[in-house]
Amino acid sequence: MFDYNFHWRPVLKSLPDLIQAGLVTLEIASLAMFLGVVIGLCLALMRMNMKGPLKWFAVTWIEIARNTPALFQLFFFGFGLGAFGINLSPFTIILTGLSFNCAGYLAENFRGGFQAIPVMQINSARCLGMNSWQAYTRIVIPQVLRIVYYPITNQMVWAVLMSSLGMLVGFKELSGETQFFASKTFRVFEYFAVAAVIYYVIVKIVLGASRLLAMRLFRY
Repeated sequence: MFDYNFHWRPVLKSLPDLIQAGLVTLEIASLAMFLGVVIGLCLALMRMNMKGPLKWFAVTWIEIARNTPALFQLFFFGFGLGAFGINLSPFTIILTGLSFNCAGYLAENFRGGFQAIPVMQINSARCLGMNSWQAYTRIVIPQVLRIVYYPITNQMVWAVLMSSLGMLVGFKELSGETQFFASKTFRVFEYFAVAAVIYYVIVKIVLGASRLLAMRLFRY
């Protein structure tokens, strides 16, 4: 028979701390996505336009990020680098791991976006007197961002949820804080149920903000 007794009072007392941890989760995911977008765009351009070591550097980054578990990547930055005397803080570990992974996935999204733009547009821009930098920044990249906007939104949601791996390297984001309180009170179900609701709210806020931003950016 089901005889579990629910006790929500400890959870309600800890709710402000859990909400604060949720804000930390949103912060780390946002920083990782910002770095992921910038690095991913650079990796996509390097893979398409460069030759030699730079191209293979981009290909290697993308292949490792996309074809190995995110947990392994996080452990590499957390414990693998420690074997070489490079010790990072938990915040830096989770930020580096998420950024590395997001950049690999976003690079392929960007590459698909670039390939969706007809080469004729670049040639036309060059005929109008634009150099390569102007053609890409004024003609190509704005269209690419429109194409990959919703995949970027999905990646942001992924970053929010996968930041929960930070608890495995001692980072106190939402999952880490939830585990801390649950181990103190033995109210595991109650704490993680509330944490799941907070994650749900964070994701809905991200999706709502992305829709509002899309309505403003892509009105025409």
